Amino acid sequence: MESKAGPSCRLVFCLLISAAVLRPGLGWYTVNSAYGDTIIMPCRLDVPQNLMFGKWKYEKPDGSPVFIAFRSSTKKSVQYDDVPEYRDRLSLSENYTLSISNARISDEKRFVCMLVTEDNVFEAPTIVKVFKQPSKPEIVSQAPFLETEQLKKLGDCISKDSYPDGNITWYRNGKVLQPLEGVVVLIFKKQMDPVTQLYTMTSSLEYKATKADIQMPFTCSVTYYGPSGQKTLQSEQAIFDIYYPTEQVTIQVLPSKNAIKEGDNITLKCLGNGNPPPEEFLFYLPQIFCFTDLDLSLNPSGEVTKQIGDALPVSCTISASRNATVVWMKDNIRLRSSPSFSSLHYQDAGNYVCETALQEVEGLKKRESLTLIVEGKPQIKMTKKTDPSGLSKTIICHVEGFPKPAIQWTITGSGSVINQAKESPYINGRYYSKIIISPEENVTLTCTAENQLERTVNSLNVSAISIPEHDEADEISDENREKVNDQAKLIVGIVVGLLLAALVAGVVYWLYMKKSKTASKHVNKDLGNLEENKKLEENNHKTEA
Repeated sequence: MESKAGPSCRLVFCLLISAAVLRPGLGWYTVNSAYGDTIIMPCRLDVPQNLMFGKWKYEKPDGSPVFIAFRSSTKKSVQYDDVPEYRDRLSLSENYTLSISNARISDEKRFVCMLVTEDNVFEAPTIVKVFKQPSKPEIVSQAPFLETEQLKKLGDCISKDSYPDGNITWYRNGKVLQPLEGVVVLIFKKQMDPVTQLYTMTSSLEYKATKADIQMPFTCSVTYYGPSGQKTLQSEQAIFDIYYPTEQVTIQVLPSKNAIKEGDNITLKCLGNGNPPPEEFLFYLPQIFCFTDLDLSLNPSGEVTKQIGDALPVSCTISASRNATVVWMKDNIRLRSSPSFSSLHYQDAGNYVCETALQEVEGLKKRESLTLIVEGKPQIKMTKKTDPSGLSKTIICHVEGFPKPAIQWTITGSGSVINQAKESPYINGRYYSKIIISPEENVTLTCTAENQLERTVNSLNVSAISIPEHDEADEISDENREKVNDQAKLIVGIVVGLLLAALVAGVVYWLYMKKSKTASKHVNKDLGNLEENKKLEENNHKTEA
């Protein structure tokens, strides 16, 4: 008697030998979920009429399946496989939508919905991504104070429990702090908890303060990815006490009076403008003048950053009870007049000092300083020239910008670099880099200049040394052109002079010949008259005899 295989046998046989069939039109499907929320994964398959049951599985890293949920279409029963990490977390609805409560980082897997009939197995994959918002960043381990002209650790910015990891950015008064050697030093590190798989990010900031940082707020932020895209969290502000040395000492007269007469009792109070204030003072009574007044106001003062071409009005206002002198210095060099900037250049950058002093009071001075920084995006100009031997060519990349742009050379085509690039000194925001090449065929040289503001690229085509270049043939300097023109003019002048000399000589010769003929006629005529006169005299003598 022939036995018929039951439905369960047919099912096992189907699962073992049937290939996984993806329904046409179903591709990768991703479900984004927040950490701790419920992950909801629809089956995305049309339920066939002859459906036997539906199952959900996930795939291990090696590709092997792990079944986690089962629902019969005939018995309307639901069963969950004994998988420890999903125990009491699964829910399978009648339309075979799978829900996973309390989403974890370990739930980032490839899940597959399977609908099984007597004849076929249909599958629909779903990728699960889990995101965890980090904690609000905090500035911890804050320095009790910062000192001018000293690189010192300001603090640590820390943000915890993020997935995936994020990036930390520091700000000074809302402006991003970029790394700058000796001024801004950033050290970033991240750690992952082996149990929760969540990240903790930490960024340490070392900073060299100036007096311009007084009452200046510092903040940090963390940028991370969530289910809906990139987001940012900001920290609270941190303001630091700035220590700087005393630059000015003033004397106050207490009580304050318009005039002091002999016999009045007064108190002299000495004050220094440093932070913290000086604790010791030394009075020299014979040199104290209580009737003098001197004050100075510089606008702007401190550190000022401007762009090239900007205008910057500068004023130094003096208030004095007696005749006061005003002196301007730039980088310890005395200026002839006060600075004024209608259009800033790189050479305008520097440390300016306005100082005033009373002529009648020796040693009574006041001064304020302005540190001017002129920034500019890189500008490039490329030139070339051929060696007189014709065996090599020199390519020069002239760059202008501040902060100092870094120059990088690239070459397209065949050719050999005779020597490494040589750079000139960086002066007033300008310098150049040059290389010498001996191209065997036409090549293209590219010069790239980059600083914190921008990246600029320029290219120059260079022909092979065996091919004349029209631009090089035309590269005759104005001085050489003038020499050639002068030589041509000299030759033409000599020729014209010779022609004129020959013409003058001809005219002179013609005049000379004409004059010679005329003189000859006159001589002959005179000689004839003499002969006639002699004959007349002889005849006269004969008559008289």
